[in-house]
Amino acid sequence: MAKTNILKHVILASQSPRRVALLKQMGIDCLVMSADIDETVLANELPTNYAVRLAKQKALTTLNKLDGQRVYLPIVAADTTVVLENEILGKPQNDVDAFNMLKKLSGTTHQVHTAVAVAFNNKIKSALNTTLVQMMPLTDAMIAAYIATGEHRDKAGSYAIQGFAGSWIKRIEGSYTGVMGLPVYETAMLLDKICRIKKIKVRV
Repeated sequence: MAKTNILKHVILASQSPRRVALLKQMGIDCLVMSADIDETVLANELPTNYAVRLAKQKALTTLNKLDGQRVYLPIVAADTTVVLENEILGKPQNDVDAFNMLKKLSGTTHQVHTAVAVAFNNKIKSALNTTLVQMMPLTDAMIAAYIATGEHRDKAGSYAIQGFAGSWIKRIEGSYTGVMGLPVYETAMLLDKICRIKKIKVRV
C-alpha cells in the first residue's frame, strides 16, 4: 500500500513566480503547468466576469492536459485584471503600451480584480477578490525609469506592487496578495471547500 499524507500539493496553472511563492507561504508546493489561452475580452464583457472566465478556462485547459498520474491533484488557476473606470488594463504589449497604462493609472484609484478557480474531482469552483489601489501621481521620468527595469513586463496594469512600484502605492483597500496575483484567503477557502484538504488523505 502506498504511503498517504495530508494533501500538500497542487497543480498551478501558471508560471508566475509570485503565485508559486504565495502557495508556498500557505504551506503548499505546486507542480507548474502553464495554461496558454486566448485572453481576448468578449464584447460587452464586465471586468469581473472576464477575470472569472479566464481563471476557470486556465484551470480547465490544464485539466485537459493531465495524464492519469496527476488527476488526483487539485488545479489552482488565477487571473488578475486591472481596471480603471471600467477599462481593462491587461498585460502590456510593449514598452510604449506600458508607459501609456501607467500614465492613465497615475494619481488615480483603480480596481484590481483577481479571480481564483480550483478544479478537482469533476468540480470547479471560483472566487473573486477586488481591491482598490490608490497610486500617487507619476512623472514621465518616473515611469520611464520604471520601464527601464523591465519589471512591468507580463504584469496586468504594467506594474508589480511587490516590486519597485510598491513605493508608488499610497493605500489599498482589500487584499495585498490579491494585487500580487493570488489572494491567499480566497484560495485557501476554495481548496478547503472543494478538496477538504485538512481532512482527506491522498497518495503522494
